[in-house]
Amino acid sequence: MNTSPSEHLAGHAAAQQPPSPAAANADKGLWLQHTSPAERRTLTAAFAGYAVDGFDYMIYTFLIPTLIAAWSMSKAQAGYIATGALLTSAVGGWLAGVLADRHGRVRVLQWTVLWFAAFTFLSGFTTSPEQLFFTRAMQGFGMGGEWAVGSVLIAETIAARHRGRAVGLVQSSWAVGWAASALAFWGMYSVLPPETAWKVLFWIGILPALLTLYVRRNVKEPAVYVAAQARLRETGQKSNFLRIFHPSLLRTTVLASLLAAGMQGAYYSVTTWLPTFLKTERHLSVLGTSTYLLVLIGGSFAGYLTSAWLSDAIGRRRCFMLFAAMGIVLVLSYTQIPVTDSLMLLLGFPLGFFLSGIFSGMGAFLSELFPSDVRGSGQGFTYNFGRAIGAACPALIGELSSSHPLGQTIGWVGAACYAVVIVAALVLPETRGRELSADADAAP
Repeated sequence: MNTSPSEHLAGHAAAQQPPSPAAANADKGLWLQHTSPAERRTLTAAFAGYAVDGFDYMIYTFLIPTLIAAWSMSKAQAGYIATGALLTSAVGGWLAGVLADRHGRVRVLQWTVLWFAAFTFLSGFTTSPEQLFFTRAMQGFGMGGEWAVGSVLIAETIAARHRGRAVGLVQSSWAVGWAASALAFWGMYSVLPPETAWKVLFWIGILPALLTLYVRRNVKEPAVYVAAQARLRETGQKSNFLRIFHPSLLRTTVLASLLAAGMQGAYYSVTTWLPTFLKTERHLSVLGTSTYLLVLIGGSFAGYLTSAWLSDAIGRRRCFMLFAAMGIVLVLSYTQIPVTDSLMLLLGFPLGFFLSGIFSGMGAFLSELFPSDVRGSGQGFTYNFGRAIGAACPALIGELSSSHPLGQTIGWVGAACYAVVIVAALVLPETRGRELSADADAAP
């Protein structure tokens, strides 16, 4: 385990010992009632930031048919634009984590929000697939960075006993942003012609820039980060992002990266190819309806909140393994068992529940695995390295499906990815209840 003795003992004790009577009383009722005003302001900022992150990313998925018709763009070009944003978000997440360790969580959070808001706005002025590829790729840097910095900020601000639920609540805001993008799409297309509506939907992406005013006035740097920076100044040291590859942390970095890769590989595999499989081979028509989309989003939101609660109740590792095991059952069932439109509508809820819900505990878990001086770097790298690896899984399925049935390849790859999650979770330490210390490990 790559923690200092004091951090390890504190975290182990908190995870294993029953809560004191005072703590038990403090946990009665809704957990949000037991947070301070400063904690709630930080939670509001992070929730809003990730929700608009989700809005700005998902709005493009609704606009693809319009853009294909307007620019005679191929489906391959539309896919490259989406992939470009994912790849740059992976890089942006790591870079933002490194910058957050150097310049502060709050300051870098504002930078990332301004960045992706500006490039989403500029996307509304593009006139070709090549221009849109550039603006969406640039937007990706901010999108990946916002999650990395926001989750560290919340993890360091909220009390340990509520950390999983708090970070999971922020994670659930992706479903809120997704739903908002769907409502905005339906609203704008009902009052504006398509050739104008798509531009307006990108232009309103500038509104999140106003969030930086709220952050600047209401959100402060976490005390643990301030203390860690003071220690570094006293010793004349600087945060070095390469320390996550030092022998004392390398095992944690590798295993956490595998955990993230398994989760995201399964997610991208299923969400990219399952609709195609069910439409072309099972001939289902419900998948493109607004009702099915709302059921899927509702399942995702419920999954985020349930998993967030479970990660605090039963531990991070058990929650990951439970959702991964159910993910294996789901992906194999969808690809092996015949389903009708009516059954598919019902199955949309558990699909969203388990595919999305598994991510709720990641922000808290990664923050608890790394020491304060490289917490942003460690979290930014591992999650986004996993995103880059996971983004390759849809391409792998495409290659394998040329010689094997599509449903079979989706099942193989999806189940294999979830198996990686289970193995990584078994090997990594449990961190539930661990207090975050300003101390660094005794590594150079």
